[in-house]
Amino acid sequence: MRQIYLDNGATSFPKAPGVVDAMTHFLANVGSNTGRGIYESSFEAEHIVYETRELIAELFHFPTPSHVIFTKNITESINVILKGILRAGDHVIVSSVEHNAVMRPLHALASKGITFSKVKCSTEGVLNPEDIRQEIKKETRAVVMTHASNVSGTILDLESVGQICRDNGIFFIVDAAQTVGFVDVDFQKLQADAIAFTGHKSLLGPQGMGGFIVSEAFAKSMTTFIEGGTGSLSDRETQPEYLPDKFEAGTLNIPGIYGLHAALQYLNQTGLENIQKKELHLVTQFILGLQEMEGIRIIGKKGSKERTGVVSIDVPEFDNASISYQLYAKYGIATRCGMHCAPSAHETLGTFPQGTVRFSFSHFNEMNDVTDALKALKEIISEQQ
Repeated sequence: MRQIYLDNGATSFPKAPGVVDAMTHFLANVGSNTGRGIYESSFEAEHIVYETRELIAELFHFPTPSHVIFTKNITESINVILKGILRAGDHVIVSSVEHNAVMRPLHALASKGITFSKVKCSTEGVLNPEDIRQEIKKETRAVVMTHASNVSGTILDLESVGQICRDNGIFFIVDAAQTVGFVDVDFQKLQADAIAFTGHKSLLGPQGMGGFIVSEAFAKSMTTFIEGGTGSLSDRETQPEYLPDKFEAGTLNIPGIYGLHAALQYLNQTGLENIQKKELHLVTQFILGLQEMEGIRIIGKKGSKERTGVVSIDVPEFDNASISYQLYAKYGIATRCGMHCAPSAHETLGTFPQGTVRFSFSHFNEMNDVTDALKALKEIISEQQ
């Protein structure tokens, strides 16, 4: 039985061609740290790390590669950003479809005198940016929002949010976990101060790689989250203030950076427009097939406009977890069932506490994956009726 992998919203699989070879090359033939050696292998590693910063900067239309900071994942990135910028008495605005990567740090920061307000999205996950204005207070320091829901796949209108932040002198922080590598994420158009990203979803790189891009003014306002060795200014016992060293204490995940470098080269060669076009075609066909079935509720938008490759369903008369299990046990179809680390999103979308069965596509999927998934769903539901 072949596996049909439809859990790309959790992590992409397969990875981009060249990722495994690049990581193997580093581990087998290079192996050196960056900024800590005056020998050839160290210089090669330094070159790949810097070139990866350049590729990330280009991807986000950002002018300064040194402002690309590497972390082990986007959750760490968001923690570094929020805990570096927020102070006692600050107020933050979020949407009602945020991932726990945003919500849990904010709840933890409540003990330090930081408050937050949620702007309610619609039952399709659509944000009305104008609702943000009603939540702005004199203490509001930042708006922190996901670019797209990991439950519904709905893309939020963050360009309008960025303009509201600029109009009110508020920092704007973007969680691009679900969008970068699928749509064009433009730092300048979003008018963002910081954008956090992950390497292992639509960027098609390995797990253990993430990061964030930060403006000069925002970086200067941030305190450090971790301090330690950087290979620079080693005669001092205080953390360097310049980027990226200010936020990159300790040894980088250089094998992961080699893998991400290969993935970014593949994305450039393939083109985001081509990737998006294919994924949305698969999503459109999948949604059309779902609409022909009775008893299935499609979560989020029913079309392909302003959405990612994520499609969640709820089958109210049955146990969603059982459906997800049977999809894999009987048909080899890998999905994700449950709360997706986003309880507030499920409350907004009307799927709390039962959760959803989430199908998330990659451009490596083909049309036969869609037809097989639809056929399997139809058979499972008919057997349980």
